[in-house]
Amino acid sequence: QLQLVESGGGQVQPGGSLRLSCVASKFSLDYYAIGWLRQAPGEEREGIACISTSDRSTYYADSVKGRFTVSKDNAKNTWYLEMNNLKPEDTGVYFCASTTLQGWGPLNRSWYNYWGQGTQVTVSS
Repeated sequence: QLQLVESGGGQVQPGGSLRLSCVASKFSLDYYAIGWLRQAPGEEREGIACISTSDRSTYYADSVKGRFTVSKDNAKNTWYLEMNNLKPEDTGVYFCASTTLQGWGPLNRSWYNYWGQGTQVTVSS
């Protein structure tokens, strides 16, 4: 069964950058995508970015488009979320996730059925 482990969270000042990593063990192409979702305090978990495992197409929420980039290390089962120009509203717990469910919902949290444990990102001066 797929296991996902995130790392790279921390505290950063507004305008700063962080890179999150997601290591996937027992990964195969049975898993359709790697998604990044975040949950701010008191808010629902929202999808912010996704990369297809078949053709590497990417999808972004409007709130992060142009600032965040998803990518994969071709030599490893490791995916990254590069976050630039961070804002206080980017604060939250960030999760990587994957799915074996049919359909296509890259930014829909209900589409994902495998989750990492999350990593905290705090943007504050």
